[in-house]
Amino acid sequence: MLELLQLQNIKVEIQDRIIFENINTNVQHHDVIGIIGKNGAGKSTLLQLLNREFPPTEGHIKYLQNDLAITMVEQETESYSFNEISSQEEALLKKWQVPTHSFSHLSGGERLKARLAKGLAKDADILLLDEPTNHLDEQSTDLLLKQLTDFKGTIFLVSHDRYFLDKIATKIWSIENKTLICHKGNYSSYMEFRERNRLAQQREYEKQQKMIERIEGQMKQLTSWSESAHAQSTKQDGFKEYYRAKAKRMDSQVKSKQKRLEKELEKMKVDAPEPEYEVEFSFKANPKIGKRFLEVKHVEKSFEGRTLFKDVHFTIQHGEKVSVIGPNGSGKTTFLNMIVGKEAAAKGDIWVSLSAHIGYLAQEVFDLPLDQTPKQLFEQESFEARGRVRNFMKHLGFIKSQWTEPIGNMSMGERVKCKLMKYILEEKDVLILDEPTNHLDLASREQLEQTLKQYNGTLLVVSHDRYFLGKITNTKLVFSNNSIIKRLNRKESLPKRDDREELRLTLETERQEVLGKLSFISPSHKDYEKLDLRFKELTKRINELS
Repeated sequence: MLELLQLQNIKVEIQDRIIFENINTNVQHHDVIGIIGKNGAGKSTLLQLLNREFPPTEGHIKYLQNDLAITMVEQETESYSFNEISSQEEALLKKWQVPTHSFSHLSGGERLKARLAKGLAKDADILLLDEPTNHLDEQSTDLLLKQLTDFKGTIFLVSHDRYFLDKIATKIWSIENKTLICHKGNYSSYMEFRERNRLAQQREYEKQQKMIERIEGQMKQLTSWSESAHAQSTKQDGFKEYYRAKAKRMDSQVKSKQKRLEKELEKMKVDAPEPEYEVEFSFKANPKIGKRFLEVKHVEKSFEGRTLFKDVHFTIQHGEKVSVIGPNGSGKTTFLNMIVGKEAAAKGDIWVSLSAHIGYLAQEVFDLPLDQTPKQLFEQESFEARGRVRNFMKHLGFIKSQWTEPIGNMSMGERVKCKLMKYILEEKDVLILDEPTNHLDLASREQLEQTLKQYNGTLLVVSHDRYFLGKITNTKLVFSNNSIIKRLNRKESLPKRDDREELRLTLETERQEVLGKLSFISPSHKDYEKLDLRFKELTKRINELS
């Protein structure tokens, strides 16, 4: 296959912090490379490097083809223009049903689709995509998969979406411990490869430790013999010279054996596998079970002549866990803004409990003071509270130096965590979360799910991840056909035809989650058989519903 470029001894250092180093790899034409790693590992930095936005600190990128056209679609942008739309871009916008009015009034999914359309419409040799599935509903994700499958060039994409990576990636680049691990295959294939390597390393490490223990025991025994020989030489009257000479010979033998054993120890340089990356969230609240948090009466909202929803009425009690679902552009974020007073209703009334202490995590990642450091952001807090924040930062995967680094230097996932820290500290009794898993790495997503399951306050969550919502919510607000309907979460066996499609989507999402867990473990793992059986059961049920 035609080789496009080579990365030779690449090192990137930003403000005296090494992001990654010793990177040596190459790229072929038509590769689809999935770039993975924890928040802050340097994934977006690597894309920017490939986009020629800055030179590496050391090493260089060798381009083997002349005049390579590179296009990048960033993770988020504050502004965007619909001026000078090409015919191909216009066709994609229509296919994705993206309105071409003011960018600032589009939903998160519509904004992303607009930027993807512009990137995909360009005649590029290399396409760089940073979190291209964030905000997208299932139908839009399927359309994106088709567009990328038909793309004739080379693709690099940063993503935490395991299902998406399994569908599209031909190679995985994983940034771990400031270096790059390259693997030919998709995400699941890489995770199996990684687990095999970790198990092999663990076995070699344990074997080494046993040998070290044996050698150190032998050295201890030799030292004991030497000490015993010297002790005897002082007690044998009339034969001291003989025993002294014997002790010296023993010393010589001991030193010789010790040197040989020490050389054996020097050969053993197998390190223990690095502990798996973990994060920790912990939300507290003072629940107000049985009292109304929100009451909506005959609410209507329109935008530029388009009705988002009308004649909406429902009540949410304190302590309810509510999922907010619907396609891109149906008005989910607009409605959340109406609850917190950032947007007015066209008609009707929205009543919110005056006693509710609301934490609103918006999709926006540019609303933090990007020139401030975490230290400055939390400087008004007490000494004890600042100590808690620093401890939270450690548990959320931040390094010590980031306490005094500008928030603008953080990855998008780290900015989301920074916002979450504020709500952790303030112990809100209502959390309104708009796409909270966007930008978060896998470990952070799973820990957030576990935390929200235990949260005892009121919860409203917008997400396109039905499995995530199914784990943490018991009620749903469904945005459909210009209305908002409140429903209890249903059991899997509902007979209505409309529910069959909803059930199929739920089962499909769970199957993806099970597949992701299977990719983390080897067939010998104690949970493998159970997960494999569940995967087959879900596949059978999905086929029955299709």
